[in-house]
Amino acid sequence: MVAPLQLLPPRRAATRRTALGLVLGTPLLAGCASVQSTFSQITSSLPSFPGQSGPQPGGPPQQPTAVGTGSVRVAVILPLSAQGNAGVAAQSMKNAAEMALAEFQNPNIQLLIKDDAGTPQGSQQSAQQAVDEGAEIILGPLFALSVPAAAQVARNRGISVIAFSTDSTVAGRGVYLLSFLPESDVNRIIDYASSTGKRSFAALLPDNAYGSVVEVAFQQAVSRRGGRVAAFQKYTPDRNQMQAPVQAIAQALGTSDSLFLADDGDSLTAVVETLTAAHANLRAVQLLGTGLWDSPRVFSNAALQGGLYAAPDPAGFRAFAGRYRTRYGQEPVRTATLAYDAVALIAALARTQGPQRFATDVLTNSSGFAGIDGLFRFRVDGTNERGLAVMRVTSSGGQIAAAAPKTFA
Repeated sequence: MVAPLQLLPPRRAATRRTALGLVLGTPLLAGCASVQSTFSQITSSLPSFPGQSGPQPGGPPQQPTAVGTGSVRVAVILPLSAQGNAGVAAQSMKNAAEMALAEFQNPNIQLLIKDDAGTPQGSQQSAQQAVDEGAEIILGPLFALSVPAAAQVARNRGISVIAFSTDSTVAGRGVYLLSFLPESDVNRIIDYASSTGKRSFAALLPDNAYGSVVEVAFQQAVSRRGGRVAAFQKYTPDRNQMQAPVQAIAQALGTSDSLFLADDGDSLTAVVETLTAAHANLRAVQLLGTGLWDSPRVFSNAALQGGLYAAPDPAGFRAFAGRYRTRYGQEPVRTATLAYDAVALIAALARTQGPQRFATDVLTNSSGFAGIDGLFRFRVDGTNERGLAVMRVTSSGGQIAAAAPKTFA
């Protein structure tokens, strides 16, 4: 039996925090019944990082589908007819949304499934169809370039959007991101490293959109914790051009107690090999990373053993994936849990909150919620904050070094 998903009442003694979350196995705003839930990490193989536009459509949009018989209508906009990974992810997320509806006890919602084909034009058309059919809130789209188009339609009708993009620049008034933002990874790992006595941080980051987001979060997190940035460099994928920034970092490690690397498995392997060739003593510093480290290439790399990275507790996704396999006979994509939790959250709010169920004050409840990948909450600016675990790299996979928090207190 899956633990119930419930909303937390606001903390009386706390200053109002502009965020939303969903907490597993705790009271759902003055007493809501249970829903089956847990939450998951976004995969780096999907084109959803800042600056990525998503694929071109792979055919005509699929026919809209209505799922459920409840009186509260909820739009779900996904690139169902897009090519490649996008279409695969969209179908898996659609399955997860329907699975959440089936596992929630007596939900009073109806899902209006819309296909935006992975384009802004499709997103605008889908959002318009949904609101014309009475949708009270929009879940999706997946791609950053499609979010503003849906948001414009939603704002004209005075309703909110909960999108799945990881590009925080598309968040804003009434547009909330239920995704894994790089900023959460950075804040968690720097906070943890600081709590263990690390004060002098070197960083080597990719020169791309993801690296730029991580850079700002890294600088702010180190400053907030009273640390210092001993050295900072960015690199391109070209190994020849990588030599100079890597050499600079290798020379600076003597005055650093930590080295922060934020890249995926394949690229990270190339960076580590170049650092080793530059005679960097990686054993003399604590290696730190983001959720992109959750990769077999990282776990099999001897130089990265003992490194720490921030990510959701994997137990939640394992439980979700088992139920998904039983229901659909195949593996879910990692983003499927975003759709599951979005529907579970909306079903819970529809049951407990009355006419103002999706109002800003409700969606930015400071106490938070817990989904498949643990604690999260929306900020008033539309971004989110997550309670992540700290994982240690081992040859057998990521092992929990510090558990994810159970509350935002």
